[in-house]
Amino acid sequence: MITVVGAGTGTPVAADALAGAELVVGGRRHLDAVRLPDGAERLVLGPLAPALDTIGAYVRAARPVTVLASGDPGFFGIVRALAERFGSGLLDVRPGVPSVAAAFARIGLPWDDAVVVSAHGRELRTAVNVCRAHPKVAVLTGPGAGPAELGAALGPERILVVASALGDPVRERVERVTPAEAAARDWGTAVSVVVCLDESRAPDESRAPGGARTVAGARTVAGPDVRPPGWALDEAEFTHRDSMITKFEVRALALARLGPRLGDLVWDVGAGSGSVAVECARLGAAVVAVEKAADGVERIRANAAAHRVDVRVVHGEAPAALAELDDPDAVFVGGGGGELPAVVAACARRARRTVVVALAAVDRVPAARAALTGAGFSCAGVLLQSARLAPLPGEVTRLAAANPVFLLWGERPRASVEGVAQ
Repeated sequence: MITVVGAGTGTPVAADALAGAELVVGGRRHLDAVRLPDGAERLVLGPLAPALDTIGAYVRAARPVTVLASGDPGFFGIVRALAERFGSGLLDVRPGVPSVAAAFARIGLPWDDAVVVSAHGRELRTAVNVCRAHPKVAVLTGPGAGPAELGAALGPERILVVASALGDPVRERVERVTPAEAAARDWGTAVSVVVCLDESRAPDESRAPGGARTVAGARTVAGPDVRPPGWALDEAEFTHRDSMITKFEVRALALARLGPRLGDLVWDVGAGSGSVAVECARLGAAVVAVEKAADGVERIRANAAAHRVDVRVVHGEAPAALAELDDPDAVFVGGGGGELPAVVAACARRARRTVVVALAAVDRVPAARAALTGAGFSCAGVLLQSARLAPLPGEVTRLAAANPVFLLWGERPRASVEGVAQ
């Protein structure tokens, strides 16, 4: 039997969890905080594979093992690896208080509507994109992925709550800082979790201490509302100029090919009204909209605000405006112009997964396709022609044809995507 005990965050290790153990495994601080049974071997966790091999030797010999872990070891913890290796039936899991729960408790906020993302031993970009996209995020930190690195990647509209040494009666600290303040400090190794808040988009019950606490209604499902009730919204849902907007039929297929999801970064280049940008943000992605027209920039911001999503707007002309942006997972290119091949090529060089291009002019299709294939993407596309029901006098209906649009999409080969992700 392997007893897995959640320690720290104010949760003491019960004496019976260690009684009879012949091997006790854990981080150095957890092992130093307990008294091992007489004769028990102590194994400080380092690389996981050798530790699992040692545990396996004890299990095969029917010798009891206790594993000490932080908080709830079934929440981004060692239970997953132990269950995969030895089977869940061999585990006696005794969870403590998760660091995320403790952090939210310290600041007096509920967390059933929060996104929890681990940056411990993982790519920081996923945590950054989630923090950009959502108003309430808890980040489990790690070396090279702590408050300083998060702060350096985030804008001033966020607030970071840094929780260190949770459960330690002497060293525990919970500090509220701006991203710039976080980036300027050396936080050491005691940070447990960072809570990232965008208070401008938080519901009343999720505001920081001192704010309004009116609860609009009871929640039923935990987690953020990352899937809206519908997408490919009607054009009337957006502010736009003279019907210069990606029509919902085109937007529906574009969204399907872009595949925006939690943790992604999407560019909307030549964003116009920002309808694609807003829809990607509603589906959970972090989004940057690039637009050269000043009035277009204001429309994008207004549409994002109307739909309560965060869209970073860059006022500039592609491809030059793309140079300082983080690499995207997916890109939507709208509009046209003589720079289109260069814009598509620049996007294809940077995109980790896919690029989707909408074109009204047939003359520009070959150049856009060549730009995608020249970057090593597989390329496909369709000509979309639709006709909508429109009323006529006498309570009859006609079909009103919309302008045809070419939609091209390039996808990076899977092996290349995996290489980029590493």
